[in-house]
Amino acid sequence: MAEEKAKQIWKEISAIWDGNEGYIALTKAGATVLMGKDKEGKPGIGPMDMLLAGLAGCTMMDIIEILRKKKQIPTKFQTKVRGNQRVGEYPYYYTDYKIEYLFWGDYLIQKDVAQAIKLSEEKYCSVGGTLSKSGPILSTFRILKPGEAE
Repeated sequence: MAEEKAKQIWKEISAIWDGNEGYIALTKAGATVLMGKDKEGKPGIGPMDMLLAGLAGCTMMDIIEILRKKKQIPTKFQTKVRGNQRVGEYPYYYTDYKIEYLFWGDYLIQKDVAQAIKLSEEKYCSVGGTLSKSGPILSTFRILKPGEAE
């Protein structure tokens, strides 16, 4: 039986310059993200930070969906994503990444949480799959009691 070839789709983001120091990214669905600064000087998110934010959001969405199916829903969930950015010579790209996953909940099962992370990192997270081509992504996780400080 012949293996079916993967299909591809084009994704598109528009970006509009505000005439000053702001650049607004716009999705076809109408969501916006400010890069640079708005007209009052309030900072937006930087393009390289958006890559890290994309990794955080992508893996978190996967993990929550997997944990929901396992009926292992945290009361709070946070990730901290770090990128080791090369500087001194352009382009300033990331060479490796670190993710720290923090889960809060009384009844979370460590092996279920670990499996959800592994599935996201190795199978489902498209952003991680893309960024891993530029360097390794290492991760750790902790399960904390509700109200416990990180």
